[in-house]
Amino acid sequence: MALRPSLKREREAWAEELLLVGVDEAGRGPLAGPVVAAAVVFPARCTAVRGLRDSKVLPARVRARLARRIRQRALCFAIGAASSREIDRLNIRVATALAMHRAIARLVTRGPLAAGGPPPRILIDGLPLPEIGFEHQALVDGDARCQSIAAAAILAKTVRDLLMQRLAPRYPGYGWGTNVGYGTEEHQIGLRLHGPTRHHRVTFAPLAQLQLFA
Repeated sequence: MALRPSLKREREAWAEELLLVGVDEAGRGPLAGPVVAAAVVFPARCTAVRGLRDSKVLPARVRARLARRIRQRALCFAIGAASSREIDRLNIRVATALAMHRAIARLVTRGPLAAGGPPPRILIDGLPLPEIGFEHQALVDGDARCQSIAAAAILAKTVRDLLMQRLAPRYPGYGWGTNVGYGTEEHQIGLRLHGPTRHHRVTFAPLAQLQLFA
C-alpha cells in the first residue's frame, strides 16, 4: 500500500514552537529545462490537506487542483530554479541544491518567516545536500511521508511542467507540451532532426553523444 504523507514531522516541530519548511524538487532527469525546487510552510497546528500524495503517483489534473489548495492553505511558499546552463556548469546535484537554496532563501527573507523568532526547521526530500547552504535534515521518500515535502513536490512539479508547456510552441518538434523535457522517443527524434536548443542540458548523455558524432 502506498504511503500517505502525514503531519508527524510538522507536529514534532510545532511541539518545540518551530515551523517546518518542506523542500523538494522536480526535473532532475529531463534532457531540457531547469530543475525547479519549492519550499512550503504550513501554519502551526493546521489540519492535513486532503488528497495530498506523492506527486509522482498523481495525474496532472489532480496535481493542479492540489497545487491550488496548497497555495491557499500554506502559511507561505517559495519557488527556486537552476537553469539548464547552470546544470551543465555545476552538475545536476549541485544545481538541485542551488534551486533549493534559492527557494529557501526567498522563504526566510520575506513574509511571516522574516518577522523574527526562532529559525524554522528545514526538511528536504532524499539525502542531505550540504551545498544547499542552510542547516537542514533529510527524509528518504519524504514526498510520500511528510505533508510539507509532498506539497513542495507538487508545487515544484506543476510550476516546472507549466514552464515547459509554455516553451513548447516556441520550440516545436521536441514534444515538450506532453513530455515536459523528459527523454521520450519523440524528444530524442526531435534532437536528431533539429539539434539542441539553448534550453537543453548538453552534458546529459543523449545530448553529449549527439555532440560527439555531430
